[in-house]
Amino acid sequence: MAAIYIVGSLNMDVVIRAPVCPRAGETVAGGGFMTNCGGKGANQAVAAAKLGGDAHMIGCVGEAFGEELSEALERYGVHAEGVLRMEGVPSGVAVILVTEGDNRIILDAGANALLTGERVCRALENAAAGDWLVCQLEVPVPTVETALRFAKERGMHTLLNPAPALPLPDSVFPLCDWFAPNQSEAEFYTGIYPDSEESAKACAAALAARGAGDLILTMGADGSACVSGGKYLHVEAYPAEVVDTTGAGDTYIGAFVTRIAEGADLTEALEFASRAASVTITRRGAQQAIPYRREL
Repeated sequence: MAAIYIVGSLNMDVVIRAPVCPRAGETVAGGGFMTNCGGKGANQAVAAAKLGGDAHMIGCVGEAFGEELSEALERYGVHAEGVLRMEGVPSGVAVILVTEGDNRIILDAGANALLTGERVCRALENAAAGDWLVCQLEVPVPTVETALRFAKERGMHTLLNPAPALPLPDSVFPLCDWFAPNQSEAEFYTGIYPDSEESAKACAAALAARGAGDLILTMGADGSACVSGGKYLHVEAYPAEVVDTTGAGDTYIGAFVTRIAEGADLTEALEFASRAASVTITRRGAQQAIPYRREL
């Protein structure tokens, strides 16, 4: 099976639940406080590892929470040799408010902001043609571009999950074999909100015009879709009781890449990813909520 290299963020999530989101100047009573290891990059690496992939994490942690974040990766089976410990800075922190099963997040990048292209390229020295590179946008955009370019030169497959949505230079899109946004992120880059086959194809065409490859689109309760070679595939979401949506999208990405790296066809990979995400949303937290393969 091809190796999966994930370049991205590692954060300590600080989570509290509340019945409503407070307005400016308002205090509301909450509960269920917890901390858990997260970050979109680390979550996707853990998802790939727990679901059977050969996952390698590349990123930076700081002095605060650094040891916990690295140990969590190793506990779940992620190769963490590419995680660097930076001095004089904290690790990334995400403050998450969960209301009625939805979440709102405030992010301090911390050590994630110190991940450079040079550090990524050194960590990718053992990657081979046919391996996978997965990136998000919680680390500097120039670092993401360097990583994608290095991977393409190595003959690797590339996937960009453009979250959170940020402006990207035109040079990034041709480096993406797969572009994997949710609906709001797709709208950010194309001006089209994809909620049907026609609009999803229009999004894919707009991204292809900028040089991107195939489109994977996550649509929450409406399932997920893929536009590959002009062909549209849609998979319904599996029925599930929503407890916490934190990490659902990251689970989906890790699951999809794992099955594709194993040689599965698109429909099988989409269905596998949908099943995995449906389990994640029934549990609280991020990495601990991601299912193992045997649970699917």
